[in-house]
Amino acid sequence: MSDYILEMKGIVKEFPGVKALNNVNFKVKRGEIHCLVGENGAGKSTLMKVLSGVYPHGTYSGDIVYNGEVQNFKKISDSEEKGIVIIYQELALIPELSLYENIYFGHEILKGKSIDWNETIVQATKMLKKVGLKADPSMKVKELGVGNQQLVEIAKALSKNVKLLILDEPTASLNEDDSQNLLELIRELKSQGVTCIMISHKLREITAIADTITVLRDGATICSLDANERQIEEAEIIKHMVGREIDNIYPKREKKEFGEKALELKDWTVFDPAKNREILHKVNINVRKGEIVGLQGLMGAGRTELALSVFGNPTGYKITSGKLLMNGKEVHFKHPKEAIKEGLAYVTEDRKGNGLILMQDIRYNTTIANLEALVNGLAINENEEIKVANRYKESINIKAPSIEQKVGNLSGGNQQKVQIAKWMFTEPNVLILDEPTRGIDVGAKYEIYSLMNKLVDQGMSIIMISSELPEVLGMSDRLYVMSEGTITGELSIEEATEEKVMAMAIKS
Repeated sequence: MSDYILEMKGIVKEFPGVKALNNVNFKVKRGEIHCLVGENGAGKSTLMKVLSGVYPHGTYSGDIVYNGEVQNFKKISDSEEKGIVIIYQELALIPELSLYENIYFGHEILKGKSIDWNETIVQATKMLKKVGLKADPSMKVKELGVGNQQLVEIAKALSKNVKLLILDEPTASLNEDDSQNLLELIRELKSQGVTCIMISHKLREITAIADTITVLRDGATICSLDANERQIEEAEIIKHMVGREIDNIYPKREKKEFGEKALELKDWTVFDPAKNREILHKVNINVRKGEIVGLQGLMGAGRTELALSVFGNPTGYKITSGKLLMNGKEVHFKHPKEAIKEGLAYVTEDRKGNGLILMQDIRYNTTIANLEALVNGLAINENEEIKVANRYKESINIKAPSIEQKVGNLSGGNQQKVQIAKWMFTEPNVLILDEPTRGIDVGAKYEIYSLMNKLVDQGMSIIMISSELPEVLGMSDRLYVMSEGTITGELSIEEATEEKVMAMAIKS
């Protein structure tokens, strides 16, 4: 039998007006960890959907050769019967069901015509043990954190007797510890004979775990790199991904001149009625005009809660004490609309759920936060709206045929640009960016970073929340570290190191 468990030959997949895959060739060795990389829109997920039967045979051209045999998968269950299982970035678990119900959902263990629940629990317990999750199989999925939910997804895949496991951005929503635990599990699965294909934008993880790295660009195979033969550097991967060298992943600013404090929090203390506990305690931070301030901390440290409590408190937290000052003046926001009028904007980490209306087009999403600026009498001036949307599409390089393109059809990086454009149109003085580059490729990241530098050069102030420590160190002028709802340290970028930041992040 061939040394390759999978060979995809000459795969072509077209959608109306676009060729998503153009004669792609992709080979995976048996028992390896094969990383698939490329910019958003390069065709990675499309290729995996072809492989798994989401796009059935007949809707693409080319051959899928699996275990030496040409396959004609018509649906996902066809590929799963062969041992090919895909886990998407958006987990396909049912929060209200138990772990064992989720693990065997869709391929239930039957006894006659009924589900054998006792055997289901026994087998689910074995699967959970395989992935190292010590949890009661009868507990509900919603009671687990995102990292452990990811383990349940892998347990579900193992229950299908997986031979080829596809992981699409498996660590995108995980903190550093959960990400490392997941990578260790993938290595363990490899030792058990499971072949893994992993899609990821996190190049540090790719260089740490991959046996082979295949790069796609614009729907075509660019190269495959053997990481067992030599050390593959991030810069080499980036060059293949974007078709050019990016000399510095974090573009430097020519000048760093900061003005007065644009926003300041003094002893900011917040209580969450839903959790019945204090979530922020005497937080003191500030950001000056023209400055990028990083906000670091582990998941659950309170960074997003801090941003939301400042931005008009849409979640209904109770501000028990403290002051919020903008340009030296104390302000009180009862609604995000008041914060926007005062010059504050918040780019949420959940662009698909809370940041954008995916069924609407670029024009609609760009102007929705500041429609008052477009009102002419009792109606919206559509000609002006079109001009505004086109201006931002061009100025921040949103890659789409036109502003009539639905946002849900854009790549993650371009969706993020639309979200930023929406808030730029409100002309804020202070911009809070919550995980601004989550789930987007290195080329789009560079464009976001360059845009951030451009905005602060124009006098805007930015607070950047990020779980990627190199990003915080690469882009910030100064940073604060949070742990359990408190500020545990403040560092200038000159004195900040990964070791110092992590020591502060775990401090309680």
